[in-house]
Amino acid sequence: MRIRVAIVEDDIESMEILEKYLRRYEKENNVLIDIFKYKDGDEIATYYESKYDIILLDIEMKRLDGMSTAKIIREFDKEVIIIFITNMPQYAIKGYEVKALSFLLKPVPYFAFSQEISDSISKIESHKERSLLLTTKDGVVKVNVLDIYYVETMKHYLIVHEKNGDHTIKLPLKKIEEELKQGSFFRCNNCFLVNLDEVKSVKDDYVVVSDTELKISRPRKKDFLEALAKHFGGNI
Repeated sequence: MRIRVAIVEDDIESMEILEKYLRRYEKENNVLIDIFKYKDGDEIATYYESKYDIILLDIEMKRLDGMSTAKIIREFDKEVIIIFITNMPQYAIKGYEVKALSFLLKPVPYFAFSQEISDSISKIESHKERSLLLTTKDGVVKVNVLDIYYVETMKHYLIVHEKNGDHTIKLPLKKIEEELKQGSFFRCNNCFLVNLDEVKSVKDDYVVVSDTELKISRPRKKDFLEALAKHFGGNI
């Protein structure tokens, strides 16, 4: 397997350590790693190209800080895995806003680093395109699972809300939930099955998905928030 990793770090010593860790991981795990190095956030954010699998992103940088860099990147790339490298754990909650996978605290130990890279690679592999065939009144529609925002149940029908439009199918929610169980989907209440990758924020008893607020039911709230935290590396 070959992965493309960008290191964005203005401290030369820290960058060299991360590069050394990646080369060690490469040898120990039979993985090919292409490394791209940037000395500040503006270097990767300006004319950003969606060509990386993982971005190791420092938070404190002179010209463009890591959080601002991540926000720009997310405008162009929803899938790249962002791992913040920082000595400021208080930024963890802000990382949720840009869907950072996790945080590594400086000085970064190799074991923790290797675990994060392994988790990232597993996530990359699980996000390979998988499709569902949906039978609608207009015929069969092929939908990429990654393009689904959420699934809504309405009486005996389901409405699949996805990036290319909505599709109405006659199927129990439990059935499609079984189809999506290998993905990042979780119920926020009895009526909505949410793609956790598409969650923008949580506000009180509502989760925001694709600019739509969905109610989180009281009985499901604890499990839903735990699933969301686990999905984003336990840092929500």
